[in-house]
Amino acid sequence: MTATLKDVAELAGVSVKTVSNVVNGYAFVRAENRLKVEAALAQTGYRPNIGARNLRRGRTGFLALVVPDLGIPYFGELAGLVITAAQSSGWNVLIEQTQGERDRELESLGSLGPHFVDGAIVSPEALVAEDVGQVPAGFPVVLLGEQTAGFDLDRVGIDNVAAARAATQHLIDLGRTRIAMIGDNPRRATAQLRLQGYRQALTEAGLPVLDDLVAPADSFHRRDGVLAMRGLLDRLDGERPDAVFCCNDLLAVGALHEAVVSGLRVPEDIAVVGFDGSDEARYSLPPLSTVAPDKGAIATSAVRLISERVSRRDGAGYEDVQAPFVLETRQSTTGITER
Repeated sequence: MTATLKDVAELAGVSVKTVSNVVNGYAFVRAENRLKVEAALAQTGYRPNIGARNLRRGRTGFLALVVPDLGIPYFGELAGLVITAAQSSGWNVLIEQTQGERDRELESLGSLGPHFVDGAIVSPEALVAEDVGQVPAGFPVVLLGEQTAGFDLDRVGIDNVAAARAATQHLIDLGRTRIAMIGDNPRRATAQLRLQGYRQALTEAGLPVLDDLVAPADSFHRRDGVLAMRGLLDRLDGERPDAVFCCNDLLAVGALHEAVVSGLRVPEDIAVVGFDGSDEARYSLPPLSTVAPDKGAIATSAVRLISERVSRRDGAGYEDVQAPFVLETRQSTTGITER
C-alpha cells in the first residue's frame, strides 16, 4: 500500500502541513521536526506525486529539446548534458529531432506549448527570424546556435566564425598552404558561418581563397565526408590539398578514412581537423584534432534561461549567451601520439 502524507505525519508525530513543507523543500521547518519527518519518509518509503505537485505549481514538469539529428554525436552528447542539467532543476526532458528541415522545425515550434511542456530548447538549422511568430505567446524558448542571432528569444551559442578561423589558422601555422574545407551547405546556417571563418583565416594569412578547395556536403555524416574527400582528391589530382578543415567531426572521420584508403599519410601528406569536440574524435585513428565547444556550458546556460523565463513569464530582457570553445590538437594535425 502506498504511503500518504498522513501516514508520514502520524509516524513522525507532526502535522500533515509540516510533512508537506519538508517534502517541498521549504526552509522554515524546525530542525528537530525535519529530522523526524525525514526518518518517517525513509521508513514508510513515501514517494511524492510529481505530476500532481507540478500541476499545483502550474507546471508540467517537462522541457522539450528539439535538435536536428541525434545520429550526430554532438547532439547526442549535448542531449545527455541537457537532461542532467534539467533533472537537477526538477524537469524531465522530451526530445524531438527535425533533420534540420524548416517545416519540421516550424511544426515543433507551433505544437509546443504550456499544456505539454514548460519550455523548449531548440537547435534550429533552417528557421528565419519571422518564424519566431510561431512560438505561443509567453512560452519560454531558448534557441541554440549563432545562426539565430537577431531572433527575439533567449539564445545560447558559440562564435562559429571565430572557431572555424582558429581551426584553419592552426593548419596555416603548421605550414599548410592548400587548405580545403568540407561541409559547405547553403541550407545550413552553421556551415555558412564556418565557411566564413575558414575564408577569413586564409585571407588574413595572404593565402588564396579557391572555390575548388571547398567541398559541399548534403548532410554531416561520415559517408558525406568520404564522398567529399574522394571528390577533392579526384578533382585535384596533382594539386591535392595538404590539409582539410571539416564542419563537424563525422565529416572529418569520413575524410580521414578516405585519405588513408587512398594511400595518403595523415598528417604527413594531409592534415585533418574537425569540429564538435566529440568522443569519436578522441578515438578515431589517428586521433582527430577538433574544435570543442563547451557543451556543458551550453546545456546549463540553456536550462538556466528556461528556469528564469518560467519564473518571470514575461517577454522582456532576452539574453544572448556566448559559450567558450577550445581547439583540441591531436595526431591528425600534429603527428604527436597521445597516451
